[in-house]
Amino acid sequence: MLYKFNRHDLTLRPVVTLRGVATASVVAASLLGIAVSTISNVDEIIYEDILHINVTERAFTEARLVEKIQQLNIRFPHIALAQAKLESGGYESKIFQENNNLYGMKEARVRINVATGTSRGHATYSHWEDSVTDYAFWCATYASQCKTEEQFYALLARYAEDVCYEAKLREVIERDGLRDFF
Repeated sequence: MLYKFNRHDLTLRPVVTLRGVATASVVAASLLGIAVSTISNVDEIIYEDILHINVTERAFTEARLVEKIQQLNIRFPHIALAQAKLESGGYESKIFQENNNLYGMKEARVRINVATGTSRGHATYSHWEDSVTDYAFWCATYASQCKTEEQFYALLARYAEDVCYEAKLREVIERDGLRDFF
């Protein structure tokens, strides 16, 4: 039996596969005495279908990023989106493309995280969604006391290497109309 792991509610659900359907059909047909032509490459079909689903359903788009930010209920989501755009160079940086790291996060040493390691001096993730989850963990750890955007910007200024970070974030938010996304 195959199971599918649901990352959102942390459960396993049984999955009906093509192999199970094909096997049941062959057994039923043989019991009824019906000639059946079998599929010789069921494993390849299943593998390709699963691979196709994973690639298409989880491929990065800005719309999926917005959904993930909303799903994780990240406070000040327009700032989170602006950070992703800024830190990833408009989703084109090597850190994003090679490390699946949208936020330029370093691998955490003292807080919970989902990083798989470090490359190019930044945390690596199995998937881009994991970098958003890790950003949410960072926010929960360090920004939970921020009640206003100004407090959050002040916090970001302490972590950012760029002294103009806040101004750049505000520019991205205004230029791209990011408040309208949420």
